[in-house]
This record gives sequence, C-alpha cells and structure tokens, in this order.
Amino acid sequence: MVSSTDLTKIASQVRRDIIRMVNGASSGHPGGSLGATDFLVALYFAVMKPDPNKFSLDGTDEDIFFLSNGHISPAWYSVLARYGYFQPAELETFRKLDSRLQGHPSVMDGTPGVRMASGSLGQGLSVALGAAIAKKLNGDTRTVYCLVGDGELQEGQNWEALMYGAAKGVDNIIATVDFNQKQIDGPLEEVLSLGDLRAKLESFGWLVLEMNGHDMAEILDQLTFAKQQLNQGRPVIIIMHTIMGFGVDFMHDNHEWHGVPPNDEEAERALAQLEETMGDY
Repeated sequence: MVSSTDLTKIASQVRRDIIRMVNGASSGHPGGSLGATDFLVALYFAVMKPDPNKFSLDGTDEDIFFLSNGHISPAWYSVLARYGYFQPAELETFRKLDSRLQGHPSVMDGTPGVRMASGSLGQGLSVALGAAIAKKLNGDTRTVYCLVGDGELQEGQNWEALMYGAAKGVDNIIATVDFNQKQIDGPLEEVLSLGDLRAKLESFGWLVLEMNGHDMAEILDQLTFAKQQLNQGRPVIIIMHTIMGFGVDFMHDNHEWHGVPPNDEEAERALAQLEETMGDY
C-alpha cells in the first residue's frame, strides 16, 4: 500500500509537471488542475491501481476512470505518465502541433489511459454511467469512477444522468464533484449558484459523501468507504472540497488562474514552491 506521505510526494511532482506543461504551451488550465491533483494521484496510485500495460478502451475486468471536466487534462496527463502509461518526456508536447496530448483529452490519437474525448462539459457522467451498466451486463464486478467540475453541474445533462443513475440503481459507480467553488468567470455563487448541492444530490437518490480533496489520508479513507457502499442499489457521489490553484500561493483560490498559463517568471515562482520528487521531464 502506498503511504499518504508517498502520495503527497508524487502530487508535488505532478504539480510541477502542470506548471511546466501550461507554461511551455503558453496555454492551458492550471487552476483546476492543481486543485484536483491530490485526488487523481490517490485514485491511480492507491485505489484503482490499473495495469498500464493492459490498457484497452473497453476496460474489461479493471476499474476505469472518466474525466468529465477535460480542461484539467494537465493533471491527468501527468498522473498517467508518472503511473506508466507513457513516458513523462511526452508531457513536453502538451498542446503542441501533432501531439496526442491535446488541450482536452481525445481518443483520436490513441492516448493511453484515455477512453473518451472530454471537455465539452456535462457529458462525462452520462458516459461513465453507460460504462457502469455495460460492466453489469457483462458480469464485470469492477468499479467505474468519474470526476466532474462544480461549474460543470450548471450543464443540464448532468442532472439527467444523476436522475437516471439513481432510478436504474447503477450501484457500481463512484462519481466525484471537484467543489472548488470557482469557474472561469468568477465565484460559483456569483455566476450561477448550485444552492444546497448535497441536498440536491440526495434528493436525486444518490448516496452523498464529502471529503477534503487536499488531505491524502481522508481521500483514501473516503474512497475506501465509498467502495464499501457499492452494490447496494444506489450510486455513490462524493463532494470533494478543493482549492483552485492549490500549492502555488499566487494562484491559491483565485478564479483568474482557471485558464491562464503562467509566464516564465511566474512559472519559476511556482516551481520554487513545489518539491521535485520524481525528476522533471
């Protein structure tokens, strides 16, 4: 079992990768990527533990993950590379011509670890539910995971999916909401409030949990607990409290870093705050 300390060290390297990727491309979304890093590291390195050498689009007999808020691809690409799906050196090609590491994940070029194109917000949970139902039909007992953004929940398709998942008893899925309460135009409450999110999700019939998305021990405990609640007739969703730009002081809790890359001087300032633990690509 990978310790919380080891996971935190990996997360520091992933955050370094994010800064270098978006700076190198002069394009990308650092804020949400930094905020979701701890969750993605814990999910891959300690919870799902997939075999990168056996990756297939259908994901038979393995836990699978769908990133719905695809604009935070830098965090996901880094985790995939550091976990072994492809060499970390490929991260240098992020958002560049002919790269398979596009700004929003794509399956067109066969990116290892990616099973759906995402970033057209609001679609990922529907796809994840379809995959979960397919697993049930095929007698596959493994789990489907999905990450959605909180601002993304302003898209109506999510609520159709939430309604469907509970009504059909899709109980082999764990969805997570990255609840940083920020989106590109400002605070969530000012742009379009979600109201009492927990009450809404519970009213749609999902088992709702909450966790601190920057506490590795709590992430591991809650994901473990969530798995224990599966196969009991209803789907599980976690409200994950995170901070946009986490790990970099001048990006911390600031919506202006949703989709703005740091310049060279800002990148150096950010990297100085993040420990290099696995070697930069």
